Amino acid sequence: MSHRRDPSFFRLPFVLAAFAAALAAQGGGDQPAAASKAAPVFADGEAQVVDAFKDRKEWIREWLFVQADFDSDGDGKKDRLHVDVTRPKQTATEGLKVPVVYETSPYFAGTGPMDTSYYWSIEQELGQPPQPRPAMSPIGFGKKPGMISQSEVQKWLPRGFAVVHSCSPGTGFSQGCPTIGGPNEALAPKMVIDWLCGRAKGYKTLDGDEEVTADWCSGKVGMVGTSYNGTLPIAAATTGVEGLAAVIPIAPAASWYGYYRSNGLVRSPGGYPGEDMDVLFDFVASGDPKRRSWCIEKVRDGELKNGIDRVSGDYNDFWAARDYKNQLGKWQAATLMAHGFNDWNVMPEQSVSIYAMLKQKGVPCMAFFHQSGHVDNVPFKLQNRWFTRFLHGVDNGVEKDPKAWIVREDARPSGASPYADYPNPEAAPVTLWPMQGGNGVGALAFAAATGQGKETIVDDPKQAGAALAQAEKSDNRLLFALPKFTAPMHVSGTPRVTLRLACDKPATNLSVWLVSLPWQGGRKITDDVVTRGWADPQNRNSLTKGEPLVPGTFYDVSFDLQPDDQVLAAGEQLALMVMASDNEFTLHPKAGAKLTIDLDGSSLVVPVVGGEQALRAAVGAGK
Repeated sequence: MSHRRDPSFFRLPFVLAAFAAALAAQGGGDQPAAASKAAPVFADGEAQVVDAFKDRKEWIREWLFVQADFDSDGDGKKDRLHVDVTRPKQTATEGLKVPVVYETSPYFAGTGPMDTSYYWSIEQELGQPPQPRPAMSPIGFGKKPGMISQSEVQKWLPRGFAVVHSCSPGTGFSQGCPTIGGPNEALAPKMVIDWLCGRAKGYKTLDGDEEVTADWCSGKVGMVGTSYNGTLPIAAATTGVEGLAAVIPIAPAASWYGYYRSNGLVRSPGGYPGEDMDVLFDFVASGDPKRRSWCIEKVRDGELKNGIDRVSGDYNDFWAARDYKNQLGKWQAATLMAHGFNDWNVMPEQSVSIYAMLKQKGVPCMAFFHQSGHVDNVPFKLQNRWFTRFLHGVDNGVEKDPKAWIVREDARPSGASPYADYPNPEAAPVTLWPMQGGNGVGALAFAAATGQGKETIVDDPKQAGAALAQAEKSDNRLLFALPKFTAPMHVSGTPRVTLRLACDKPATNLSVWLVSLPWQGGRKITDDVVTRGWADPQNRNSLTKGEPLVPGTFYDVSFDLQPDDQVLAAGEQLALMVMASDNEFTLHPKAGAKLTIDLDGSSLVVPVVGGEQALRAAVGAGK
């Protein structure tokens, strides 16, 4: 099915907020003096740059400390959080009240070295304890507090917003401990929002009693950020804090388990082999050295190391407490989710799952997906429409726009295509069956055929997936492909694989890639890998408790791959590749384990726009 592109991207009908209405919103529209006061201006459903707000020399900049209602560093005193504010001068000279764009982060005060020698070794036998890892060298501590960041300021200040930043607990001059998804990381931004809305206290110094208020805030706050900075708006939204009207989480970790594990398997984030929660603690622990040793003992070497379980990879109470998908009951913030389908650091399932659950709750939400990796490329136009609607209250109709925007393979982010939803409502599951010959290239068939037999993989963690996909023959993988497409084929949704397998050892890695052949060598990010997935066959029946494999016994293992939305072009082939260890993502046990796949009990389900009829037409197979 061909895809649609709307050349008038996001230029849908809107209600233009008149200048006089903006003045009236400031409470002075019917008074003669109000006509000279500066106020936000809106056109095309977006906040516009206002001359009176443009001069950065006139912006008010201040930093302060918000009093939290928790003590996360064990010193017997409630933590204070370092916050900065940049706002238009008119908030002081003309009584102007403005909404806030807020970004919080554990990274603002500096981070540890990008050195994988501090990570866990991935040379580890499955089911065996890992070798100890060295701690990172400590992050330097700042000399004195001040302004934290300039991110987002230039975009929003001239358009009639204030911008606020804060350092996460245990980073920079924010007191407390980093907990990597612990409760204080959700409560900290909640406290900042409470202060902005007049419900919490802020102070000029870390230990003083001179208060600072946010009487200039309109009571509407929107949070935005990417990666960890995009995870924290999710954490804050789960608290249901009043005043958090909208969030734009970009490439967030909605589940810390989903960031570091897959279906019971210990898995690294793409590009960071051996990273885990305690490593990330070291990477962000930039807080006051006087409390770091307590945080290291109680949090890093206590709660985190005791909870992560790099032996089994099972889902446990520790991971459940850091899974925001379990905590959506109070969520009310209008949500624009954004993610890349080729983000192998924070996997796209993280945003897809939250988006689906928020739709079920009836929360106003929209999805923006693209074909790139772990990046922020959400068009500012869309962000502006979102915050204009939910922070300024301008009825621009953004919530009535198409629910999903997807950047097609040949498009720029500003030229994203609109769809009724994600997954594409026209997609339907198509079941494909592997045929014998997978050590070379076997076929994927539209119908099961008995008697296909069993085929074997010999695990070799040193073999890269890209090399295996290009090999004409290999004992280290199985590869099954559809015929070449004679017309484009559109995948939209979450593929699922079922494998009937046996292993000659009680534990094995299991890795599955969907690839596009012929392999192009990564000329474009969409050329080669369509999607991926990983699982521990020991967790075939339960994510919380693995069961060792009985060597030689066959088991049915089913799991989802990462969601995708991609149009494969004519001339490409869609292929299923099955391996044991994945050189890029899994632990590396000693080579030699043998996996046997019973082809008669194995299948792949692919969500195709237009269903089986469209897929058959794309490969010239007819009905």
